[in-house]
Amino acid sequence: MNARVQSLKIFLASAGRIAVVEVAGTKGSTPREKGAFMLVSGSATFGTIGGGQLEYMAIDKARQMLFSPLEEMAAERPEGVGGGGARPKKMSSTAATTPPDGFAAPSRGRDTTLDIALGPEIGQCCGGRVEVLIRLVDAALEAELVAAAEAEEAQLPHVYIFGGGHVGQALASAVALLPVHVVVVETRAEALEGMPGTVETSLTPMPEAIVRRAPAGSAFVVLTPDHALDFLIVAEALKRRDAAYVGMIGSRTKKATFRNWFLKSADGSEAEFARLVSPIGGDAVKDKRPQVIAALAAAQIMTVLAAHAAPSATPSRAPHGGAMAG
Repeated sequence: MNARVQSLKIFLASAGRIAVVEVAGTKGSTPREKGAFMLVSGSATFGTIGGGQLEYMAIDKARQMLFSPLEEMAAERPEGVGGGGARPKKMSSTAATTPPDGFAAPSRGRDTTLDIALGPEIGQCCGGRVEVLIRLVDAALEAELVAAAEAEEAQLPHVYIFGGGHVGQALASAVALLPVHVVVVETRAEALEGMPGTVETSLTPMPEAIVRRAPAGSAFVVLTPDHALDFLIVAEALKRRDAAYVGMIGSRTKKATFRNWFLKSADGSEAEFARLVSPIGGDAVKDKRPQVIAALAAAQIMTVLAAHAAPSATPSRAPHGGAMAG
């Protein structure tokens, strides 16, 4: 299970009464896009709508709604008499709170919409405007949030890291924080020890076979300790026309040696070879420490994956209809 989905389920199960705060509309420059959302409880938050005063004001409003007198009454009802338990039932009355200065907050039943200008009045200089929708989370909305997160997880691009050495470990840790599905492939069991818990691992004597089974749009990063094995894996990856990224760690000499072998012995073409990224992360920064290489490579991979995403692809939707981007 993706770490974000797991964390979402834990938050929903343990946070008590919760409100969802969603960016319902934007104009001009804004911290987050339409559909970004966060969850707010009495003492914690999950996700972000961009931080700063915009987020602080939305959190304050959400907590006013969570702990209004009507919500306290709903939460205190015994089970079997209108709900009970830690989660309030949805009620038809409007939020009995006064919005802070600069807010326009028309009610939609138990929902509240805030229209916030991101100007000097609230200490932000983005210059845009954000419409924020705040709703109390009931059982139906909770199920929608989990379903949307699971649908988003199913659509995540795959990043395959071949090799669990120093750079492989660092790259797995860096990429595990990003919205991708990470798979570390190794021929050595000991090299898979200590990988982040959210990373999938695969122990196989034929790592090149993993390339053939990978979904379209995957990224392949090759950095095993065996150059001959690197070449086999990269050759398979370059033959995948639907691969988003094919990278190999190494020097210019290694890349030139691979090109000679690829064209003469692996039935490769110049067009296929031209798609190879080597060294990974580029050569503008000369620092060769594993963590630095990993940071540069992770940025490079995410840039390519974002550009490779099909414009026609349908993103997962948040419950209000925005893209699932919390």
